[in-house]
Amino acid sequence: MFPMLNDYLKRILLVFLLIPVFGTQANLFAQHQGQTIRGIIVDKQTKQPLPGASVVMLDSVNFLGTVTNNLGQFRLAKVPLGRRIIKVSYVGYTESTYTVIVTSGKEVVLEIALEEKVYNGNEIVVTAERQKDKAINQMASVSARSFTFEETSRYAGSLNDVARMAANFAGVSGANDGRNDVIIRGNSPTGVLWRLNGIDIPNPNHFGSLGSTGGPISILNNNHLAQSDFFTSAFPAEYGNALAGAFDLQLRPGNNEHHEFLGQVGFNGLEVGAEGPVNSKTGASYLINYRYSTLGIFKSMGINFGTGAAVPQYQDINYHFNFPTKKAGRFSFFGIAGKAYVELLDSEKDTTKNNLFDSEEPQNGYFGNSMGVTGVQHLYIFKNNMYLKTTMAVSGISQDWKIDSLGADDYKPYPFYRNNSYSIRSTLNTQFQKKINTRNVFKAGIILEQYNFQFADSVLDNDEFRIISKSKGGMQVYQAYVQWQHKFSDRSTLNAGVHSLLLGLNKTYSIEPRLGYRFEFNPRHAISFGAALHTQMQPVYFYFIETRTGLNQFTQTNRNLSLTKSAQAVVAYDFKFRKDFRIKLETYYQHLFDIPVEKRSTSYSLINEGADFALSTRDSLENNGTANNKGLEITIEKFYSHGYYFLFTSSLFQSLYKGSDKVTRNTAFNGQYIFNALAGKEWTIKKDNVISINFRSTFAGGKRYTPIDLQRTIIEQETVLDPTRAYSAQYKNYFRTDVKFSYRINGKKVTQEFSLDINNVFNIKNIWQQQYNPKSGKIVTEYQVGFFPIPLYRIYF
Repeated sequence: MFPMLNDYLKRILLVFLLIPVFGTQANLFAQHQGQTIRGIIVDKQTKQPLPGASVVMLDSVNFLGTVTNNLGQFRLAKVPLGRRIIKVSYVGYTESTYTVIVTSGKEVVLEIALEEKVYNGNEIVVTAERQKDKAINQMASVSARSFTFEETSRYAGSLNDVARMAANFAGVSGANDGRNDVIIRGNSPTGVLWRLNGIDIPNPNHFGSLGSTGGPISILNNNHLAQSDFFTSAFPAEYGNALAGAFDLQLRPGNNEHHEFLGQVGFNGLEVGAEGPVNSKTGASYLINYRYSTLGIFKSMGINFGTGAAVPQYQDINYHFNFPTKKAGRFSFFGIAGKAYVELLDSEKDTTKNNLFDSEEPQNGYFGNSMGVTGVQHLYIFKNNMYLKTTMAVSGISQDWKIDSLGADDYKPYPFYRNNSYSIRSTLNTQFQKKINTRNVFKAGIILEQYNFQFADSVLDNDEFRIISKSKGGMQVYQAYVQWQHKFSDRSTLNAGVHSLLLGLNKTYSIEPRLGYRFEFNPRHAISFGAALHTQMQPVYFYFIETRTGLNQFTQTNRNLSLTKSAQAVVAYDFKFRKDFRIKLETYYQHLFDIPVEKRSTSYSLINEGADFALSTRDSLENNGTANNKGLEITIEKFYSHGYYFLFTSSLFQSLYKGSDKVTRNTAFNGQYIFNALAGKEWTIKKDNVISINFRSTFAGGKRYTPIDLQRTIIEQETVLDPTRAYSAQYKNYFRTDVKFSYRINGKKVTQEFSLDINNVFNIKNIWQQQYNPKSGKIVTEYQVGFFPIPLYRIYF
């Protein structure tokens, strides 16, 4: 039924035949003593510990509970394995319940934040599993939700990738098997902000180019993530320099009492990790993971990644060191770094097929990319309900690309394209928060960024190299914000703020008001809205593109580009059908303006950049373009309880733009509709072991594309698009179904997990692109990834 299915399964079967062996060994130590759940309870606004808070496990046969000590710390020992629910309560605060997964190989360490009530009247119970639709950031009113490490590994097809997981949420498109670009409400993925421990970071993906935000494989290690936030519109004032959305990722601290280890092998690589105490008396800890690519192993199994003979190579590291002190606050050191390389060689491919780079002559490409972030953070909690958090970091991204053309007769290489570029950013982020009283919270901060860069790329044009960019220097970006939250009652909350941004390069600036409001009619019904102005500078590379004005004379015609702006409005309605079941409706409108377009009359707009491996090299741009996005989203979600969950999201939207020719067109991201359906079920067997199956299906509008100008293509013997019909055509609808099977075995202080994630289980041929093949004289269609089984093995001990 499926091509190569039998061959794949024979190879993978050998791996899974080992399951009974490991399972037998694990169950030799079946006398489980349970596991420990411990952590700290703090005030959500001030970070102050809450001594005397009650912590009780709800689903235990025998009573299991405790109260926090004078440092807000608690410990539950000998907790039975499996999914457990704990209830946390404190006088004058909103009671909360949390669902956690308890395994034999790893302690559960939590930091739980409770919110103080305005009135000490009737109890309001908040279940964490039911509150994932709300962000951790209390200043968010709408279009925001939190997510956990467990979700990134649970959902079928997510491949332990934060971005691919987010593609399941309403308003997000991920109909691209080869990359994890996050397209939010028809916006370009370049408009997405990635923030890690308070620092705005460059593209956190292997093979990601300067200015883009996606790539084939994430550098971020989901095993390091604490509960984090994802925003899709009208986000709080502390997030700036972004138009589409934002990820606010937090790294968890390592276990500060016991050393724990992780081993993992799967599609994302061969991974080893360790965490534990640095100083058990002070509570200092470390957490570090290293990964090396396993794609070479998959290649030897006969699994094709769509790159011909090429085998992508990459490695990365994630680390977090945490040092609390008694009087000086808490210090932490964190970082991620990755390096990748791939060769795409026409000299090693089938000569009857189209050239890899869609050129008349064959070419060899050599592509190296690297990315890294390292920083230090200090958190100081004052006694009078306020804290100061300061983060300093250095981040960078680089690319070293080389393309050689090959002689038609002897395949002798000669230079065609060179790119040796990097961008390094030094950042200071200081944030102050004061809880004035139970009704009012004030937050303010500044973000200072110093860019140092080199952009050097050129291409062979009419037998001589034409300089595209040749700049080395620096520039500054300054951001500041203030935010205020006022609670009229426990069910009525107003969030207001202002963000400002100044681009030092050309002195352009913005002042961006933000406003959000949420009102709960009763515990089951709520309405919220948000209105905001967002701005974003252009990808740094664009400011320094060179325009030739004469013999050996060049000028940077994009240098004075101002900021692109987006005015956004959102209205949402939440209905909690049951304690574990919700329905949410959101509708929005976004008007984008001051978008760079060409000075001459064309269809080009920078709003369509960002969904490819590299940005274009357009010069002579000005801020006269516009665009608008509007849509309706529905989320129907049954949170995990009673052994199962399901999630259905649908998005109906329209995304249009105008270039300098003033013609209204579809943007490159106007798929018009997306439907996602996810479900999962767990069964406990042999008392502590767990079998689960997860399902995901996506149906979306096909990718927009610009038709080929066949007449010019035949003359020039390479693909030439017709810009007068930009994005007027659309490939057939995208449809893909993924299924994930997993088996978790709890031994004595060891937890093993085996999983098989089958992507595109029905082997649907979703179109990737169409190109002209000069050898056959025909337009050929290239498809995305077909049936693709991905095994994974993980062990905690």
